[in-house]
Amino acid sequence: MGQFDAVPKVIFFDAVGTLFGVRDSVGHVYAALAQIYGVTVDPTAVNDAFYTSFKAAPPIAFPGIAAEQIVMHEFEWWKAIAHQTFTTIGAVEQFSDFDRFFDHLYDHFATAKPWFIYEDTFPTLDYWRNQGVDIGLISNFDSRVHQVLRALGLTRYFDSITISTEVGAAKPSMAIFTAALRKHNCAAHQAWHVGDSRKEDYGGAIATGLRGFWLQRL
Repeated sequence: MGQFDAVPKVIFFDAVGTLFGVRDSVGHVYAALAQIYGVTVDPTAVNDAFYTSFKAAPPIAFPGIAAEQIVMHEFEWWKAIAHQTFTTIGAVEQFSDFDRFFDHLYDHFATAKPWFIYEDTFPTLDYWRNQGVDIGLISNFDSRVHQVLRALGLTRYFDSITISTEVGAAKPSMAIFTAALRKHNCAAHQAWHVGDSRKEDYGGAIATGLRGFWLQRL
């Protein structure tokens, strides 16, 4: 106990920024869809405003919420960020129907279109699958991650998928890592976690007793 296994019983991965990322930038995707609704904005300004709004938002976790209400809360969480993003750059009033725009935007991010898969993703997942190691996903995304994984051809690799909105706790909380470990009947020292956030992924994993790997994407 207390020492990490040379080969893990299960290896967990983060999703966005680790296995796949946003094409161009969030700002480019937002700006391109806004153009469809007659709103012209600078993608770089949108991107900066998005990340400011995103970082200021509360964790995407809804403890105590009934399961059937989670999807609605996810939608409203992201809508608030999008609204604040366009408010910050002074463009929200340009939309004749912001709700209609956001419906389109939200659905768009549930498809493969705004995403790209990092070139090392499939080889890495294939390697661990061939080693007989369980593979899990731990993500602060939302329920749409299931659709995205299917669209990108990644679902088949995962023995478990654990997301913050279903657990009611977001990384770096120990609760989400513990919930993921329970799905594999696995002790923390038998598991690894790989992610691109030093605080949420590496810090959360280490605090829970997993072996953490901080993946620094360029």
